[in-house]
Amino acid sequence: MSTITIRQTALTDIEALAVLFDEYRQFYGGTSDLKAARAFLISRFEHGESVLFLAFQDKEPIGFVQLYPSFSSLSLGRTFILNDLFVHPSGRKKGVGTALIHAATEYAKTVGALFMSLSTATTNTSAQSLYQSLGWQRDEQFWNYEFAVQG
Repeated sequence: MSTITIRQTALTDIEALAVLFDEYRQFYGGTSDLKAARAFLISRFEHGESVLFLAFQDKEPIGFVQLYPSFSSLSLGRTFILNDLFVHPSGRKKGVGTALIHAATEYAKTVGALFMSLSTATTNTSAQSLYQSLGWQRDEQFWNYEFAVQG
């Protein structure tokens, strides 16, 4: 029986993390660019702009979750955006996604965050089912909008 372990990432994990991050981007329709994925992640590490957890099945990296710190003006407190969650196909349906979300939640609690938020594709029904099974509530009060600053 294989063992799933989760730990917060370090810069020494960048190569394994970059491969998974590149696969994640491809899952959402992006073009593979391992060099750009690595550079993006290194920049997040160097600037302390995100918190990442890596999942291992035995000793193989098979998934990650990335949190971006934010704040709520209305709640007057720290929040996190669970921006990225990815499990390699070989690790799906084994509790890896659940374990990654639990690690992210425990981290957020430890640093005193009030809540976490996330977005997922309307077509990603398996992710939606996972989030709902863990008690996440779909926002029915607010619509999300985006504006492209760079052309």
